[in-house]
Amino acid sequence: MIEGLYEAHLPVADLDVSIDFYKKIGLKFAWRDEVTAFFWIEENKSWVGLWEGNESKIPYHPSLRHIAFRVSYQNMKRAISWLQSLQIEAVPFRKGMSIEPFVRPHQGNASVYFQDPDGNGLELMCSVEVPDRYKQLTDKLSLEEWEALLIR
Repeated sequence: MIEGLYEAHLPVADLDVSIDFYKKIGLKFAWRDEVTAFFWIEENKSWVGLWEGNESKIPYHPSLRHIAFRVSYQNMKRAISWLQSLQIEAVPFRKGMSIEPFVRPHQGNASVYFQDPDGNGLELMCSVEVPDRYKQLTDKLSLEEWEALLIR
């Protein structure tokens, strides 16, 4: 499901719990020491570092508590069922109500959101080919709405 990511670092409360979580979603364990663990996204290309401790010990701004994993459009279509198969709940984007994947035509991407055991915001995201006539659309559309729009 997950195809790539650049480097990202997240603070975590319990390194062992987080190590189990990231293994569960299919990331390959790279290494750990007493307070950090790294998982390969693409071996020797990109990884995520987990840093155990509270925010007074780890000087990260809370906005760094989010990363987006690259997936294909086909995998985006099955993102909710994949998360459910892992017993992970999808969460709405910001103050929205729906947990379903949605398309942002003006950005040319689609997303679905979930969280790790520490509440870090995680996202599955893919690129979406947008015909010129739809690039000005700023409303978010469900995948079903997007595909219906494309066949018009």
